[in-house]
Amino acid sequence: MKRFPLFEALGAQYPILMAPMFLVTNTQMMVAALKSGITAAVPALNYRTDSALREAIGEIRRQTDKPFGVNLIVNKSNIKYRQQLKTCAELKVGFIITSLGNPKETIELCKPLGIKVFCDVVDLLYAKKVADLGADAVIAVSSAAGGHAGNLKPEELVPLLKKQLPIPVISAGGIATSADLEQALELGADGVSVGTAFIASNEAGVSEEYKQALVEYSAKDIILTKIISGTPLTVINTPYMQSLGNHQGFLNKLMYKNKFLKKYIKMLIAFRGMKTIEHAASKATYKTVWVAGTSIEDIHKIRPVSEIVASLTKSLIK
Repeated sequence: MKRFPLFEALGAQYPILMAPMFLVTNTQMMVAALKSGITAAVPALNYRTDSALREAIGEIRRQTDKPFGVNLIVNKSNIKYRQQLKTCAELKVGFIITSLGNPKETIELCKPLGIKVFCDVVDLLYAKKVADLGADAVIAVSSAAGGHAGNLKPEELVPLLKKQLPIPVISAGGIATSADLEQALELGADGVSVGTAFIASNEAGVSEEYKQALVEYSAKDIILTKIISGTPLTVINTPYMQSLGNHQGFLNKLMYKNKFLKKYIKMLIAFRGMKTIEHAASKATYKTVWVAGTSIEDIHKIRPVSEIVASLTKSLIK
């Protein structure tokens, strides 16, 4: 089998990262992924308190000695960021994934401790900036990604970054089958980040309605909207989303009219959007907002994490 040094350094047999998914990833999913030969990360924001985050890290470590990561939102909207970073550094997690902000502080603290830092990027300009700051790898978030997606297709973004950057590139978005994985590696990716496919797992702590939606809906039902969180978000076009249409709402309109208040309004919109997604993830209501990417096209049943990993990696085992 081809060697994948970045993932081997993380104790993974295969070049797959189970993406950190807000309100989806839990310790059960993490342990199952690590024991199945891939690596994984969990969003720090999935835990309301620092003690809960510490307990989750401890619980994973009690069940496996494989390295794993934590995803940090590094912009001002995350008031818990500095404490989360301090905790991750103190407990020496395997790696940190930074999103939605400047990773400089994270990189400067973690690098001397041997903690790798991977940065979400959507374009070459930002990718070059984080590489110059000392990032260990970039996660190329394409237009096929679930959640906060980029603008470029994987076949555009990955080769562009590989050509211009001196660090590894992990492709994120549109991967649910072994053929998808093979295609990403042929584009030059050093590995892949997979999210949506793992929402439809037995271990995922979301509602059965959410999981079943991934089976019943298809790629044509995925839409990109700014209404929920203030930034482009890919979701399933449920009847509730259809009822919202393109209506921006009072806060969104105010944000673009008032430059002085824009930062604070954006934080409020993001918080409100997080609460909406949280309610929908745990139970089905008429206000259903289910985050997913176009890879739901290839999700046909709810399976254990280990089975999803086996189906993704079958082309690598020859």
